[in-house]
Amino acid sequence: MNNSSSHFISDTAYRTQVETDFQSRQTTLSEGNLFTVFNQSMTPEEKEAMSFLYAYMPVGDIADYSGEFFLKNVRTSFQAKQEMPWGKQIPEDIFRHFVLPIRVNNENLDESRMVFYQELKDRVKGLSLHDAVIEVNHWCHEKVIYTPSDARTSSPLASVKTAYGRCGEESTFTVAALRSVGIPARQVYTPRWAHTDDNHAWVEAWVDGQWYFLGACEPEPVLNLGWFNAPASRGMLMHTKVFGKYQGPEEVMVQTPLYTEINIIGNYAETAKATIKVVDANQQPVSDARVEFKVYNYAEFYTVANKTTDANGETFLTSGKGDMLVWASKDGQFGYSKVSFGQQNEVTVVLDKKAGEAYTIDLDIVPPPEKAKLPEVTSEQRAENTRRMAEEDSIRNAYVATFFTDQKAKDFAKEIGMDATVATKLLVGSRGNYQTISGFLKDASANDEQKEAAIDLLQRISAKDLRDVSREVLDDHLKNSISNGNIDPEIFAQYVRNPRVANEMITPYKAFFQKAVPEADLKAYQADPMKLVDWVKNNITIDEKCNLGGAPIFPEGVWKARIADKHSRDIFFVSLSRALGIPARIDEVTRKVQLFSGKEIIDINFQAAEQTTSSKGTLQADYKPIKALEDPKYYSHFTISKLTDGRLQLLNYEEGDVDMGSGATWSNLLKKGTQMDTGSYLLVSGTRMASGTVLAQLTFFNIEEGKTTQVHLNMRENKDDIQVIGNFNSENKYISAETGEETSLLATTGRGYYVVAILGARQEPTNHAMRDIAAVKDQLETWGRKMVLLFPDEEGYKKFDPAEFKGLPNNIVYGIDKSHAIQKEMVAAMKLEHANTLPIFLIADTFNRVVFVSQGYTIGLGAQMMQIIHKLEQ
Repeated sequence: MNNSSSHFISDTAYRTQVETDFQSRQTTLSEGNLFTVFNQSMTPEEKEAMSFLYAYMPVGDIADYSGEFFLKNVRTSFQAKQEMPWGKQIPEDIFRHFVLPIRVNNENLDESRMVFYQELKDRVKGLSLHDAVIEVNHWCHEKVIYTPSDARTSSPLASVKTAYGRCGEESTFTVAALRSVGIPARQVYTPRWAHTDDNHAWVEAWVDGQWYFLGACEPEPVLNLGWFNAPASRGMLMHTKVFGKYQGPEEVMVQTPLYTEINIIGNYAETAKATIKVVDANQQPVSDARVEFKVYNYAEFYTVANKTTDANGETFLTSGKGDMLVWASKDGQFGYSKVSFGQQNEVTVVLDKKAGEAYTIDLDIVPPPEKAKLPEVTSEQRAENTRRMAEEDSIRNAYVATFFTDQKAKDFAKEIGMDATVATKLLVGSRGNYQTISGFLKDASANDEQKEAAIDLLQRISAKDLRDVSREVLDDHLKNSISNGNIDPEIFAQYVRNPRVANEMITPYKAFFQKAVPEADLKAYQADPMKLVDWVKNNITIDEKCNLGGAPIFPEGVWKARIADKHSRDIFFVSLSRALGIPARIDEVTRKVQLFSGKEIIDINFQAAEQTTSSKGTLQADYKPIKALEDPKYYSHFTISKLTDGRLQLLNYEEGDVDMGSGATWSNLLKKGTQMDTGSYLLVSGTRMASGTVLAQLTFFNIEEGKTTQVHLNMRENKDDIQVIGNFNSENKYISAETGEETSLLATTGRGYYVVAILGARQEPTNHAMRDIAAVKDQLETWGRKMVLLFPDEEGYKKFDPAEFKGLPNNIVYGIDKSHAIQKEMVAAMKLEHANTLPIFLIADTFNRVVFVSQGYTIGLGAQMMQIIHKLEQ
């Protein structure tokens, strides 16, 4: 298969660098026999490839997966290079960094490269490299579609099994599929959008010397086209992490020991470069200061790029032409400033602030304007792509039809004697993993006590866990959870038996640790858990750079390697404690490691000589409701971060479903007051305007022990933001979905204001819009005016299922835009640049005046419309 005299890395200097880094890794990871695979027979090319992987892999990959797994991947990669027609066209460095690596981002690894290669190789063999990229994406759409979920990234095979994933999972899956057949690919992230909340991930593929982008599992007839062309043109930053020490032409943001983070915003938006100079209170340059570039998103200033100042106190970033907050810190001192890329070439930040100061400032944050470029697509190309996507939908839907239905779940519940509602939630929610979940429940049902424990365990893990957890994991935590003394049953269930700790892939660690820890030590730790804290302090080396770019190291992997980043160490400690019957957790809000001693909660600080309970104070905020917003929501309208060593750490309160009484809002978090650790904090609030501009306010405050701190939560308003922005004929006709007859907007809505929209069924921007509308259901129903939601054709209407969007308002009317007449008028009247970018929403009145327009991808659409509607009522 390989020429034994050839080199995988022909550049002698680079090959020497890799070998040096590989040997250093072997020295660092001397525990656990983690490099035994290199005792196997390999060709020189294979050995160099394996050395390259092991030199730069996160420790979690080395400790959690076998060497044979990586060798199998290497051999499959070389096989694809040899057998695929484009294999010899791929430059060595492009193959090394964008084909060979198994890891795409922070997913758990699996056998997908081997599986996908066998399924895809014959499908793409006769195609050009360009057409093969498009074909692989069609295959990906056949397997997976978009659905939002939690932040843990499922493996590519898990995404196939469940038939959907969020954008980070779709793009991870698509990159894995492209690489499996030797096509260079990389995942692209905008860490956060500037003009709206949320983020997005997609894919770039290397074709004949150039990088092209595509929407993962969202095939288009041509490359460089996706629903996100317009929002990407408003982006502030697009980046990707390249495995190893990459020497490509792109701007390097960060060079770490394991990966190179590169800035590729220039592929999508107009850019400008700004230099940041950090000085102290005496105007002297500060070297080695940390500089964080922050975008306003989800009501916080989120760090999208980290830089360090040079000897002159300077660093820089190339960004889209909008506003960011630049936050610099060193040795507990900090300073910040707004930077407007494209308007300011240089900004000076003074480190003249410290924790303990209390004040409020206002900031207006303006995102870049939209300047999207769209490649040409012929009507024939569009028609063929639509036909193929419908065929792929039917293939995927046939697979999904094999999953548990509500009725099948109810029948199963009756069979084993469990609550039908619970069974439906667990079994329908498990999707393609239903055999694992149903088999586990069925086997546990032989014993009532065990059955109740099994049901409880499944209800405590995440919705995503249900879709990819293994039977081995479930059996381990059901059968090997032990109780240390008289533990409250609820604490035992949540903090001993429950395998879920943080954002890790859950593993069967309990039996492993109960065997690995000597019995005498186990009893000593149960009697005095602080001895276990000391053992972790003394035996687990912390290296924050050892696992960069990877998922948390498995608890077993930390035990073997005896080295970890702090987050993996914390998960390890909690997992080890639970395996020994000691209740423990990572607090969801503060991310502190905690042990339970009776009803007392003890904070664990691995740097402190003694463990103490944190001192507390209370935060209370008053709020004067504005008409558009009765009860501000955490993440949507405000957030709180703690100042630690001059940097901000977000408090992660529950997002939840506020309409169902859960989730953090002003009324249930701050109105009566909430307890917080003593220290210094920042309250950020922001009002997002329809243009994407944010009216933000920053309030710095302090929490003192036993005292109540009073602050004001203010949602800033722009009193002059409503104006007539266009004209639209309310007598336009459409086909009523209910009657099939032609009618007019005016006849439907009656005199006054109304909402009219053109939707793109099954398209991600439309899905977001409908969820946002459901979030303000009560307000829209109180308003009472009609919302006429139209589809470009009958096929689009048939694909749309309102049941997917829980709680849509009852004043919606559905219809079909015959001959696209309404869509054409919207585009012409509002001078929209891209006619086919959906959805399009207007708020207009029957005097033909338009006061609001939104096109394409927007998060918080419902809230933005309500801002306008409430102002119309004033």
